[in-house]
Amino acid sequence: MKTIINASYFLKEVKTMIRLNLLSNILTLFSTGLIFFILAMILSGWWVSNHVVNVVQGEAEINVYLDEKVVNTDTGVIQMVESIRDIEGAREARVVDKDEAYRRMVEILGKEASVLNNFDNNPFSSFIELKINLEEIDSVLEKINHMVGVEYVRDNREVLDRLRNIAGVLKLVGVMVVVAVGISTLVIISHIIRLGIFNNKEQINTLRLLGAPETFIAFPFLLEGLLLTIGGGILAVALSDFAIEYLYVQMAGPLPFIPLPPRETLVSGMVIGVMSLSVVLGIVGSLLGLSSTKNN
Repeated sequence: MKTIINASYFLKEVKTMIRLNLLSNILTLFSTGLIFFILAMILSGWWVSNHVVNVVQGEAEINVYLDEKVVNTDTGVIQMVESIRDIEGAREARVVDKDEAYRRMVEILGKEASVLNNFDNNPFSSFIELKINLEEIDSVLEKINHMVGVEYVRDNREVLDRLRNIAGVLKLVGVMVVVAVGISTLVIISHIIRLGIFNNKEQINTLRLLGAPETFIAFPFLLEGLLLTIGGGILAVALSDFAIEYLYVQMAGPLPFIPLPPRETLVSGMVIGVMSLSVVLGIVGSLLGLSSTKNN
């Protein structure tokens, strides 16, 4: 019964404090919501970029073109494939013959594939398609380039390196945004708490004279700050969910080949991250506001 009475009292006090500074609290709610929204979008972009890079890295492959002497002998090609498979860092190797190479180019060119009709014979040569562990690409390339019978090796490392660089930049930006969001939220919430204590100074002094413990006096202010940041977090989650859904729909048309993570997984992770951070910042910000006025 005592717990229920205290809870009712605390909620009533929070309601009164919010009403006394209604405009400030509304502005605080929307400010923290927009700050958390920016954070959520940065974190979502970082998550998506990491997912894309990991998927691309998992499909990382190089094409090994052989000398004509090796290509013209089935035994030589098979031996080359077996030798390449034995290289540490190589995951899978297969021969792509001339006909398959031709069909791939037709798919790539699409409507422009008619240009291939100008050739009397198939202009493409067979090659070995090799999937590798991207972390070991340097050692794999070095060993293949020194193999007898290898004429040319084509890799897509430049594209992969750029993707990794983009992911690194987004990660750095994400860390900076988290720090900025943390500082901004702590300043806003602590200011609101100090303002609430100042406006309720007479009531606080009365409670102290009646012998109320400091934790009892401080709890409504702590609850107020927590509710404001949680409200801001909910607002940010709602906006982010709408923005992510819109972006997924827009990217599904012109960029269907990009391996985006499942939208539900992305949204759930974003919700957990934003709401957890809002709770932590709400508590810490309220405690900072209370500690700055404890001697008043």
